[in-house]
Amino acid sequence: MLMFLQRRWQPRQRHAESRRWGKQLWFDMDKGPSPMFHLGMTGSFRIKGKKALVYVRQKEEDPNNWPPKFWKVELQMADGTCFAMTDARRFGRIRLCKEPWEHPPVCHMGFDPLLAMPKLSRFAEQLGGRSADIKAVLLDQGFAAGVGNWVADEVLFQAAIHPQERCSDLAPAAVAKLHRSLRLVISVACKAGADAARYPRTWLFHYRWAKGSSQAVDGKGREIKFVTSGGRTSAYVPALQRRASAKQRERSQASSVRRRPAAKRG
Repeated sequence: MLMFLQRRWQPRQRHAESRRWGKQLWFDMDKGPSPMFHLGMTGSFRIKGKKALVYVRQKEEDPNNWPPKFWKVELQMADGTCFAMTDARRFGRIRLCKEPWEHPPVCHMGFDPLLAMPKLSRFAEQLGGRSADIKAVLLDQGFAAGVGNWVADEVLFQAAIHPQERCSDLAPAAVAKLHRSLRLVISVACKAGADAARYPRTWLFHYRWAKGSSQAVDGKGREIKFVTSGGRTSAYVPALQRRASAKQRERSQASSVRRRPAAKRG
């Protein structure tokens, strides 16, 4: 990897700006290609002499021990600052690209909920006609860039939508709730600096990690169940997140009971 970068990326370039879209981050340089990063599941950025960011879940290390464990690439700045990307499980990606906006994967990505959340009308239009489960659509980076598994589950929990609900079955009111929840969850999580301790205690996030436990309940004591949606495990609360088809059946049954004529007396 280092030899590849050294061949394609000349030293002494000036960093012009840092950019992000979804889970892709890159540095615009004054000349030559931009180094692009995707952190995968366990990737992180480290700066020599600085404590690691709070979202990194791993054993705390001395920031002066350099290079850090599991490092994949290091950038050295003119002022002596040393920057490295680490990745223990090696799911991350590093690439060089001259025009990130015009090339994959960025050019194929959907809207970024934090940077460019579409208006409700446009959001509803993008969802309309899709027959896939809503959880699968939320995880599709071509629809919403940057949404991951737990974020999608939290958004659906806040919107009271079942993860296996088909997009085409969502009522306008449900789409509006989904739109609000997506904006809210992303905004709150980012303002908290990805520090889970600062997330609202009412969030499903704090209770969703008990998969396989018969005691998995949310903050109100409601049972949490797990299903597979979009190829990923989904946590949801059946008492809150009920499928539209089930609700319709109950309404139909209730209507039938109300309309049933009284039995004639002999």
